[in-house]
Formats: sequence, C-alpha cells, structure tokens
Amino acid sequence: MTDPASQGHDWNAAAEQWNEQFLEALEQNMEAQAQFVESWSETVGEAAEENEISEGVEGYARAYETWMDASQQMVDRMNDQLEGEDVDIEEFRDIWLNTANDAFKDVMSTTAFAKMTGETVGDVLEAQQQADEAAETTLRTLGFATESDVVEVGDRLVELERRQHAVENKLDRVLEHLEEQDDQ
Repeated sequence: MTDPASQGHDWNAAAEQWNEQFLEALEQNMEAQAQFVESWSETVGEAAEENEISEGVEGYARAYETWMDASQQMVDRMNDQLEGEDVDIEEFRDIWLNTANDAFKDVMSTTAFAKMTGETVGDVLEAQQQADEAAETTLRTLGFATESDVVEVGDRLVELERRQHAVENKLDRVLEHLEEQDDQ
C-alpha cells in the first residue's frame, strides 16, 4: 500500500502536467487566432489595390442607392395610402425584402468581397485545423482517446472482422471436405 503523502505528490505532479498541457494548448490556440487576424489584415491590405477598392466602393454605393430607392418607394406608397389608395401591407414588406436581396447582390458581386470572403474562409479552416491538432495533442498527452485513435481502432476492427470471415469460410470448406471424405 502506498502512503498518502506519495499519492498526493503523484496527484500534484499529474495536475501540474495537465496545467502545463492546457496552457500550451491555450497558447497554440492564441497563436492560431493571431495568425488568422494577421492573415485577414494582410488580405484586406492586399484588397486595397486600386481596382478592387474602387469596385468595392462602387458595389457599396450601388447598395446604398438601392436602399435610398426603397425608401423613396416606401414614402410614395405611404403618401398613396394617405390619399386614400388601398395599399396592401405586404407591398411594404416586399419592397424591403426585394431591396435587401438587391443590396446584398450589389455588395456580394464585387471581386473585392469575393476575394476577402474566400481568403477569410481559408484562414478560418486553417485556424480550425490548428485548434483541432492542439486539442488532439492535449487529449493524447492527458491519456484520453482522440478521434484519430478511435478511427484507427475502428479500422482495425473492420480489418479483423474481414480476416475472421475469410478464416471461417476456409474452415467451412475444410470441414465440408473432411465430411465428404468421411462419407466415402
């Protein structure tokens, strides 16, 4: 039997190791986030090329104009209603929904927006992969099974099952052959 002081020391050592691993994983996560922000900043800086900026500004200007047109349509329809015309409430909703779609298209159709979105998505996926790797490293260090460990065990079980079936089939053929020999 071990003495309680020894058990306490073992627990403290394990807890200290876990804390170190957690801090290391946290640091890796912070570094991944910093890389993401830096990459995003570089992307925005690169998008600052004159053509992309002017196209992006034009897209936002078209979106603004679309909203202003919608506002004017709303005022016109409100005036029509005040003058006694029967204006369906759904018409107001449709004006705003159609305007939102058009404004969204105005902004989304620019090369600058597409470039920034594509690079941002790529950076997010890379940051996610780094976070997953850090989590897996931490789990492995703490003695827990990781997703890749479970997948590997599953693959091995499937292979063992395949081999077992092959051996069973061969054994069945041998037994059938022996039975035929006995019947003769």
